[in-house]
Amino acid sequence: MPRSNDTFNDVLAFIHVAREGSFTRAAGLLGVSTSAVSHAVKGLEARLGVRLLTRTTRRISTTEAGERLYANAAPRFEDIDAEIAAVTEMGDKPAGTIRITSAEHAVNSVLWPKLAPVLHAYPDIRVEITVDYALADIVLQRFDAGVRLGAQVAKDMIAVCISPDLRMAVVGSPDYFAKHSKPATPHDLVRHKCINLRLPTRGSLLPWDFDKHGKEINFRVAGQWVFNSSTHIVRAALAGYGLAFVPEDMVLEHIAARRLVRVLYDWCQPYPGYYLYYPSRLHPSSAMSVIVEALRHREPRRQSGAKKR
Repeated sequence: MPRSNDTFNDVLAFIHVAREGSFTRAAGLLGVSTSAVSHAVKGLEARLGVRLLTRTTRRISTTEAGERLYANAAPRFEDIDAEIAAVTEMGDKPAGTIRITSAEHAVNSVLWPKLAPVLHAYPDIRVEITVDYALADIVLQRFDAGVRLGAQVAKDMIAVCISPDLRMAVVGSPDYFAKHSKPATPHDLVRHKCINLRLPTRGSLLPWDFDKHGKEINFRVAGQWVFNSSTHIVRAALAGYGLAFVPEDMVLEHIAARRLVRVLYDWCQPYPGYYLYYPSRLHPSSAMSVIVEALRHREPRRQSGAKKR
């Protein structure tokens, strides 16, 4: 009978290959040679009597048996890693790498301004942020946490509010409005040049969503420019190419400086902001706890005697 340690190590090698889709990348993560990883997987397949991986010249994929083993074994190994990390950090300074997946706007408006000073205070904490517009499976892709809008957070996750409610803004340059009348309703946008957004995870252009007195309108617009980043949309609007539909915090400074003019304000109602989410079954490490508390949104305290609006 093979030693259990051999089986555990071989299963761990298999998990890395299945996740990375590559023996070479798996070997790099494990700190061993590619041949050692290949030998471990072959040995595991021989002991189990089933093929776990399908190997071709272009890709490596799991068989039905391999997919079942991966789906059941990978979370258990991650639980062990998390508990070992938590125990190791007991009594020590918070340390380690926290991997977060997030949309670009959340990185710029929340993660960077809140975490930049924290990393100065905790030099042993490392943060790796991946900009991704898809609703990533953070467990499968080995992220510690994800950031998404409140309505998009899965029910089996712990969700922590990290921003106030958000609001969109429709803006155009003064030069643009010198040649075009201001829209009074979203339906007027058919007569305007609009700058579109196409997210990498979607094939179609993103519609402009409006809401006034509970009346919701999803409007599709047209124009000369299409981008996959709101930053470039703002730049095009400043250059007079048409109307932009972006989070208002990206353009408030330009509005105040009169570089952009805001329209359809009443049609852009607040909506739930960003949430940090992570698996409820995992015990957060001390480093993760520091990150969560740094990001947690806290409503500003009202001054005594101030009137509520």
